[in-house]
Amino acid sequence: MPTKSVRLDVDLYERVMARKREDETVSETVDRLIDDVSLLDLADDGEYDEERADERKAALERTADADEVSLTDLTERET
Repeated sequence: MPTKSVRLDVDLYERVMARKREDETVSETVDRLIDDVSLLDLADDGEYDEERADERKAALERTADADEVSLTDLTERET
């Protein structure tokens, strides 16, 4: 699959790497983290849309919840 290089602010890179699983590539991590969110959804088109913002927030919360479940599963497997 073709690849593309992107620049990330250091703080964003560190946030992604903190969520990266041992068996994942960085690309796979980003894909998992934005599973319910399109990068186009994050683009600022100059207009604030409360409904769209609420949808984005819900999608991010679903991703955070899924990450928490995954972390719990990993922790339980290690014990």
